Amino acid sequence: MALVELLMPKMGESIMEATVLTWLKQEGDTIEQDESVLEVATDKVDTEVPSTHAGVLKEILAQDGDVVEVGKPIAVIATDGDEGSSAPAPKKEAAPAQEEKKAEPATATASANGAVKLEEPASGRFYSPLVKNIAKEEGIPMAELETIAGSGKEGRVTKKDMLAYLENRGSQLVAKPAASQPQTAAPAREPQRANVSINAGDEIIEMDRMRKMISQRMVDSKRIAPHVTSFVEADVTNIVHWRNRNKNSFKEREGDNLTFTPIFIEAVVKAIKDYPMINVQVDGDNIIKKKDINIGMAVALPSGNLIVPVIKNADQLNLTGLAKKVNDLARRARDNKLGADELSGGTFTISNVGSFGNVMGTPIIMQPQVGILALGAIVKKPAVIETPQGDAIAIRHKMFLSHSYDHRVVDGSLGGMVVRRVADYLEQFDAKRDI
Repeated sequence: MALVELLMPKMGESIMEATVLTWLKQEGDTIEQDESVLEVATDKVDTEVPSTHAGVLKEILAQDGDVVEVGKPIAVIATDGDEGSSAPAPKKEAAPAQEEKKAEPATATASANGAVKLEEPASGRFYSPLVKNIAKEEGIPMAELETIAGSGKEGRVTKKDMLAYLENRGSQLVAKPAASQPQTAAPAREPQRANVSINAGDEIIEMDRMRKMISQRMVDSKRIAPHVTSFVEADVTNIVHWRNRNKNSFKEREGDNLTFTPIFIEAVVKAIKDYPMINVQVDGDNIIKKKDINIGMAVALPSGNLIVPVIKNADQLNLTGLAKKVNDLARRARDNKLGADELSGGTFTISNVGSFGNVMGTPIIMQPQVGILALGAIVKKPAVIETPQGDAIAIRHKMFLSHSYDHRVVDGSLGGMVVRRVADYLEQFDAKRDI
């Protein structure tokens, strides 16, 4: 019998760790290869981890709630085979770990809003890339970072710890000079939540994990990027008539629905090629111009939450390929079957607010992208059109495009030209094209 380690798998290019949600198997259970043994959560998706070997789950190394780095062992599986070739390396770190526990722990002080600061630095502690990025953006040096008490496994600092510390740190930075000011000076005000009154009959609903993540990301995006939105109205009459003629034959031939979304994505991709500086990301004082065009598309879930799967290399797909990809991602998003890699790497996002009957919207940018386009409802309107015989009034299919962009690196000229170019491609759609 051989012992092999089950490792935390890689679940996306930017995902460095995952949280164990629950074990589907217990110690002593027999498991098959590729059978799901536990559920884990990242900052992007919840997913099941399959076993890499068949055998018996001998030991669980990571408990519910533990945060584990990618590539670290989470369980030991006993399999049939040569023990000498598969046995896990001896746990040499056990003794030092016990010594650390015996050492005198660093004391900490807590503020009223939950931010905690260690009185002694926690040197040698691991920091996730997210925590380091927050520290970099907020100007927190490593010496100060080491004094922050962590609520994660082995005292690691989490995003929640950083946000709580920053809230308190801001008030401390303002309050310190007040000591040398006259006593009549107004005390520094700490950020507070809005006061909410609860009356009899009101229902209190706790946010689920995904809603908390969405809430935090939206607040972070508005804090990071100054949003500006430009609007354009597009005449999509040719597209509506073309789709009506082709949707039934496409369904029979491909077994998939032909929606407007892939047509809109095709136009967005063309506009990005014309204006590649909208396909960028911001890293401090540097602008990262992305080579790939990866389009995120917002999908509303049955729970009411929102998820944004990504079409990688969308510029390399034709209209049929885009239609199949859109349908596949939307379907698996609603069934909670997306992989973490399918939710990362986006360089520009679209949100179809028209599916809810909205004519326009002001979408919030998906960080670290710098642009997002909202697609409004298609509405019949009387419009003046040019004909060989002169101007005439006709019924046309119109829709609004709303482009929100990061004003740190995208000025009104670029932001406005991008959305105008998308509208141009939609209006110039060839009504005689094949699919």
